[in-house]
Order: sequence, then C-alpha cells, then structure tokens
Amino acid sequence: MRKVFLKMISAFAIISLLLLAGCSGGGGEKAGTDSKNGKDEITKITYWQYTFPAKVEEIAELIKKFEAENPDIKVEAQDFPYDQYNDKITAAMHANKAPDIINIYYGWIPNFVKLGYIQPIPEDFMSTQEIEDYYVPMIQSSKIDDKYYTLPIAVRSLALFWNKELFEEAGLDPEQPPKTWDEFMDYAIKTTKRDSDDRYEQAGFAWNISAQGQHVIPQVLLRQWGVDPYSEDQRTVQWNSKPEGAEAFKFWMDMTTEHKIGAADFMDTPVTSFSSGRTAMNIDGSFNISAYKENNDFEWGVTTLPVREIGGLESNFGSYWTNAITKDVSGKQLEASQRFLEFLISEETQKSWLENVGELPAAAALADDKEITDDPIYGPFVKGLEKAHATPFVNEEKEREAVINAVDRIILEKEDVEKSLNTLVEQLQEIRDEFYNK
Repeated sequence: MRKVFLKMISAFAIISLLLLAGCSGGGGEKAGTDSKNGKDEITKITYWQYTFPAKVEEIAELIKKFEAENPDIKVEAQDFPYDQYNDKITAAMHANKAPDIINIYYGWIPNFVKLGYIQPIPEDFMSTQEIEDYYVPMIQSSKIDDKYYTLPIAVRSLALFWNKELFEEAGLDPEQPPKTWDEFMDYAIKTTKRDSDDRYEQAGFAWNISAQGQHVIPQVLLRQWGVDPYSEDQRTVQWNSKPEGAEAFKFWMDMTTEHKIGAADFMDTPVTSFSSGRTAMNIDGSFNISAYKENNDFEWGVTTLPVREIGGLESNFGSYWTNAITKDVSGKQLEASQRFLEFLISEETQKSWLENVGELPAAAALADDKEITDDPIYGPFVKGLEKAHATPFVNEEKEREAVINAVDRIILEKEDVEKSLNTLVEQLQEIRDEFYNK
C-alpha cells in the first residue's frame, strides 16, 4: 500500500508537469519555459539542516541524485551549527526569508506550529492515515490537532555500548554485557579507576545529563520504576507523582555522586570518552556509530538497555529529526518541495541513510527487515524502537535547561535529590502551563 501510494504521487507529479508544459502562460508563452532560450524553467527550493557532518554529506549526495531524476528542480542546501540553528530559523521567519524546507528536531514541532512557522502536510500529498500507515508508531507523538506537520527520514533509539577489552581487564566476560541495572552498576564499579587524588583515570560509564542522560531519566528509568512521566493528555508533569519517581532520579544521580562510576566533565563528551578507550560503557544512539568506528581501535559491542529486573518493563527513548515545509511556501515551490520530500522519505533513501548516517529507517515496512534486525550493531536499536517513547516536549530548549539545572544543583550545590526533583517538576509544569494556556 505504501509503495503504491508513493508511485501514485510520482505519477501525479509527472502528469501535472506534462499538463503545465502543455498550457499557455501569459503573453502566449508556454508555462514552465524560458521564452529567451527555450530551456525548461527550473524551480529552486532551499533546504536547511543543522551541521552534522554525516548528514550534511548524505544530503549533498541525495540532492545530486534527486536533481538528476528531476532536472526541473534545483535544491540548495545550507547547514548551521546546532547551537545557532534554532535562532537562524527564527530570524529567517521574522525576516520573511525562510527556506522552503527545514529539518527540525521533533521536540520543536509544538512551538513551531504555535508560532506559525510551518504548515501541515497537505492531505492531497500524504494524508494523516497514509502517514500513520507508512511510519513506525513513534512518530504519532508529533501529531497536533489530528494533523502532521513534518515527515522524517529516520528515527532514533538508545542502546548500551560496551568496551570488551575493559570488561576483560576487569575480570568480566567481554561477551556478556549487563542485562539489569544492578549488573550495570556492578560492572561499572569494577571497570572504574581513579588516581590517588580521586580523579578519574578510567570511567565505568560515560555519565552525563546534557547528552542522553536528560532523556534516560524520564523515558527509561521513570517508566521502568513504574512512573508515567506525563499524563495521557501531556499537560501534567508526573515525575514525582510516586515515591518511585524520586528513587529513579536518585539512581541516576547516585552513579556520579555516590558510586562515582563517571562524571560529566570526564574527557569532555561521552563520545570522546568512550572512543578514547577510557570508558567502559556508554548509552548513546546509532547516529554516533560512525564516530566510534573512526576514533577507536578496540573491540566494542552494542546491546539493549538494562532493565530493573529480568522480565521487567523495557523502555527506551525515541527521537527524530524531521522535515517541515515552511509557512509561506506555495505554488511551484510547494510542488517541488513535496516532490523532494517524497524522495527523501522513500524506503530506498532510508536504507542509504542508515548506511551512511546511522539513523534507523522510519518506515514501518523496514522495521522487520532481517538485514537490519539481525545486524549485531543496528539490531539492538531496532529492538529498542519497539519500546521507545518520544518525550512530548512543548519547549524543548527550556525543558532541557530545567533538567540540567536540577542536576547542577545536586552536584554543585549539594542540594537534596528529592528537593531538586520537586523544584524541577514545578518548573517543567510552568513551562507546560504557559504553552497550553496561551
């Protein structure tokens, strides 16, 4: 059904172009033709994304392929540093100089819709039902008022990376990663080394909050400890609604404050610390696999995230960057943008994206592709998608900052964990109330 739909869209686009070519424009000239030289008119569209080298390179190659298949469309791609990207989009919107398509983090969608930056995916291009039939269920978290505003190429989940050599050096079986959080803590303690001044020489775990830690807490630990982080309508923050919420939050904090298996400032970033061979375990997404392959010369493996107990609830954090058509795009630019999106979300493109970028196919049909599910590296991530939850952000930047500040209060100011959690929940609730009540 999905392939038929995409073929129908392609056929419709071709027929539309033929009809346009056969119609007379103003002044008796053929529409879609340059009257001076007789060449087919080219529609130019712009595509923006943040600077992530593998993605930038892949988009460049995909554009070459798309333009070869669609010579009447020219795609200009631009990328910006991550910490500037959101501001660049905002400035472009206010200056009425927005690109035609923007690749945005799914957590930005609610705010961008509220601000009127992006338009719904046209129903005559891909209906709500067709989108839900085509994609894995996780993307339904970004549906707003029964409408979809974006179409992703790929999705992401988390998995546990472990350094087999450091496991063996610590007397652990290098082929047996931890299955439970208790085992995880035990293995991390055994693989941690500190000098006489209590400084890390080797970390058992790439502990962090600004990377994946901020997502592991609500969508992995809270859920495994029996707490739904948000109410069903997403309006109420429930991190501390049960005592188990504070227990889960404390479990994450104890890793660095009590058990000292890792610290946020060790080796700059989790990717750097694991790639250096000086960290035994890391929780990360498949999008960083290329970095691990390029920057280390030791044997490592990937497995699913630990659970609280064998047979207990599994949970994972799912996320994605996704493509939106900006608010004022219409006419030929809209048609060209739709054709480019159709190309980007095709199963063929998604397979290429997995190979070259490392992000998982978003198409439901590829979730059961044996070549992917049986892969020792990508398989655990695909399995993680089955239990993945995408956090329903309303203002991702403010919410992320609130979590980081809560952790800083505990580490730097020695604030009580439960007190810091309660303050965090109040702040997250204020952000949510402000969004829904305006």
